[in-house]
Amino acid sequence: MSEPYVVGVDTGHTGALREADHLLRALAAELGLPADALGCTHHVRDGRRPHTALSFAVLSERAARAAWQRLTENGSGTPGDGPGPGSLLGAAFGEERHGPDELAAGAAHAAAEHGARTGGRAVLYPGAGAVTGVLTVGRLLEVSAVDRVTVLGSPEGVAPEAELVTRDHVRPEWRDGRLVLATMPAAGGTLVPFEVPDPTPCCADH
Repeated sequence: MSEPYVVGVDTGHTGALREADHLLRALAAELGLPADALGCTHHVRDGRRPHTALSFAVLSERAARAAWQRLTENGSGTPGDGPGPGSLLGAAFGEERHGPDELAAGAAHAAAEHGARTGGRAVLYPGAGAVTGVLTVGRLLEVSAVDRVTVLGSPEGVAPEAELVTRDHVRPEWRDGRLVLATMPAAGGTLVPFEVPDPTPCCADH
């Protein structure tokens, strides 16, 4: 499998994770990323205040370079009307940086975590659209990019036939090179994702 090309983006977002998810999807659409793109949110604790940055991984260097050019085409990262190109943002692609130093550093942090697969909460990933309703763990692993499912407080593996009530909100995270979904026990012997659909603001507890 080819290593992906990762672009990091930081707008200094300090709101709720659901808003970060919306921003990520809007940027992915505006940048014209391919359907197999993998987009993540990342906690950034350096700088003046904790916030959320984004990263996008694609298998095509051409697509990554096109996204980078779209993000940086304004040249100075001056404020605009929306979250896309023209807004105040930092970006990182390889050794290249764009925008205010603090935001560029946050973008580089996000890109580095995603590139190393050591951190990042996946919002866009192959198969995400199929992970809805109730399905078995085996089916989840079959149709999506999720590599592993864990249960909070349990060192044991999860049986493929175990039922997962997705609540239409499945956000796996990169851990040691694998995309892992943390779950917890629920009614009737089912599992639910550990992250609830409407979480508190991303930095409320940081």
